[in-house]
Amino acid sequence: ERMKLGLLEPLRNLFKDEVRLLGKELGLKDEWVYRHPFPGPGIGVRVLGELTEEAIEKVQLSDQILFEELTTSHLYGAIWQAFTVFLPVKTVGVKGDARAYEGVICIRMVNSTDGMTAEWSDVPKDFLAKLSNRITNEVPKITRVVYDITSKPPGTIEWE
Repeated sequence: ERMKLGLLEPLRNLFKDEVRLLGKELGLKDEWVYRHPFPGPGIGVRVLGELTEEAIEKVQLSDQILFEELTTSHLYGAIWQAFTVFLPVKTVGVKGDARAYEGVICIRMVNSTDGMTAEWSDVPKDFLAKLSNRITNEVPKITRVVYDITSKPPGTIEWE
């Protein structure tokens, strides 16, 4: 205010598809240009309910598994955006020989060109089965994995 300067943001009105075109034109690496979008507010929007270190860790671990499997299955480039969401509910499951009453992770994968509309990604059933198996076995206190098949609209891409 004291210096009476104006803020110039010539790219702020570009949509994701336009930013990617600009990145290609500038000669940026494909892994930068086609990287999956990450929410501006941060990973906290992928934890529904109380934001705790434990909940954040569940999203981080499940996201890591998701991206490892997308990469090894050569599906990363076929999906526009993918992420996991920790839901504020518990569900009955079985761990070992005992019942477990633990958390739920939702997997969200969509395809879009501009982020204004999106369709859920139709991925192979065996890919989803492997994700579910790894997440329930490797992420502490998770007994259920669900797959979000909501398009945008009526839903949004992110859950928050």
